Amino acid sequence: MMELLSNNIFLSAKIQLTFVVGVFSAIAFFTGCIFPRIAKFCLSLFASPEAGKKAEKLLQPYRHLIGLAFGLGFLEIVALFVPVLDDYPAIEKIISLILTIEACWLIIRIFGKYIDDSILESALKSGRQANSELLNLAKYTAYLAIVFVGFIFFAQTHNINILSLLASLGIGGVAIAFASKTTVEQLLSGVVLYIDHPFFIDDYIGLPDGTFGRVESIGWRSTKIRTSGKGTVIVIPNNSLTQMNIENFSGAKKVISILYLNFYRQVEPKEQALIEQVILTSTKDIFGLDSRSTRIDFRTIANNNEERSQAQVSLFILGSGKVSMELRRQLLNMATETINKKLKGYGIDFNIEEPTIYVDAPVTI
Repeated sequence: MMELLSNNIFLSAKIQLTFVVGVFSAIAFFTGCIFPRIAKFCLSLFASPEAGKKAEKLLQPYRHLIGLAFGLGFLEIVALFVPVLDDYPAIEKIISLILTIEACWLIIRIFGKYIDDSILESALKSGRQANSELLNLAKYTAYLAIVFVGFIFFAQTHNINILSLLASLGIGGVAIAFASKTTVEQLLSGVVLYIDHPFFIDDYIGLPDGTFGRVESIGWRSTKIRTSGKGTVIVIPNNSLTQMNIENFSGAKKVISILYLNFYRQVEPKEQALIEQVILTSTKDIFGLDSRSTRIDFRTIANNNEERSQAQVSLFILGSGKVSMELRRQLLNMATETINKKLKGYGIDFNIEEPTIYVDAPVTI
């Protein structure tokens, strides 16, 4: 009889304990759900209202996950310190494992949203496109680090021997690294490009081998460049780019020099080709002149009821300093005299309108 009464009392205590734990778990879950507002209030009070708003905006979409983490955390504390569960050690391990997985998932979601918001804000301020591939690589690397830290924490707190497992993973990692040495080198070079920022997406760059074009994407292993003129795409491994001298034309200054050559008659197509060749040959060696962008346009104009040809020559002078720009203008004047002599040697007479037009503008190639 006494034993039966004792069992009833023990069962009643278990029921009461379960009820109390359930109530406090619900309170912990509710506290977690309103945690974004609590964080906003505390940061607004001790930091700034702007910081409070940013914290609430970041955490609010995950309020239910935060509430679940709070509830599981309370259950973990109960499982660790309530003696009645000593006979069921597996319960604590299960709760702890679920809590670890849920906490890692929550941190990954919050971290990912924070990175996305920060990159979007930075891209809007700078006016440049974000490098999505390298950002994804950085994000997934951080995700793996979060999961690894969570795994180590769970193993250490539950006396799980992970040294042998880490040793085997280390041997396997070394083997994989040797097998994919080139790929790893390219990935690390992609990270170097992302950190150093020698160029951004949509920048126009020139390489020592003569490649010139717009950067379309900067990937984990390679960079794609849309060549100017041909319009083809060149894929260059990132480890090659880190060893090159890269000339970035975007953001530089240019001066467009416009010359008008007025001919005394109509110029035939063959003569037009000769004129283009003479102009390109006479100007390609001018220091600071982007000969690849030189444009020569022919048109017909009427003068005293007589049709004559006119050539508009657009030359792009790259530079920033006043002294260097003036030097390049003088070199251009010398090249103009050379053009005049060569064309007259071919029997093509013309005059150059004065003055030469110079237009300052940012480089848009």
